Amino acid sequence: MTKIPLRRFTARALPVDEQDRVLLLHGFDPARPDEPFWFTIGGAAEDGETLQEAAARELFEEVGIRANADEFSGPYDNSVIEFSWAQYAVTQEQTFFAIRVGDGTVVSFDHMDQIEKDTTTAYRWWSVAELESTEEIFYPEDLASILRGIIAASPVIEGEESV
Repeated sequence: MTKIPLRRFTARALPVDEQDRVLLLHGFDPARPDEPFWFTIGGAAEDGETLQEAAARELFEEVGIRANADEFSGPYDNSVIEFSWAQYAVTQEQTFFAIRVGDGTVVSFDHMDQIEKDTTTAYRWWSVAELESTEEIFYPEDLASILRGIIAASPVIEGEESV
């Protein structure tokens, strides 16, 4: 079956808690439901939207965390990847931004699109050590390195307020 080509410019939102763990989602491609993986929050920028605005919107839509675009730091990485998802052959330019959140931040799938609800099964906070030692599949594959850069650039300061 021929895939429909799709090119998109995406913002990837990396919420990092006070324990320096990043929030990832678990799900699957509807064309391959038996091959689940962990992935970062984010999606394509809409017309007229900056990447930071897209990161803030996607953070709310996908996990229910509200933030302003100016609260994101970064970018921490930018790459172009190609993959297939459902009936699409996707070429995606992705830019990674971080936002510090408090421990116990509530995660909600209530604002996801239906296809996201149907293909997202869980969430989990991951440390660098856990990313480096797991045999589970996650994307991007160099996320532990990206998380290290975020931690170095924005350490938690005792008594600092967070989202």
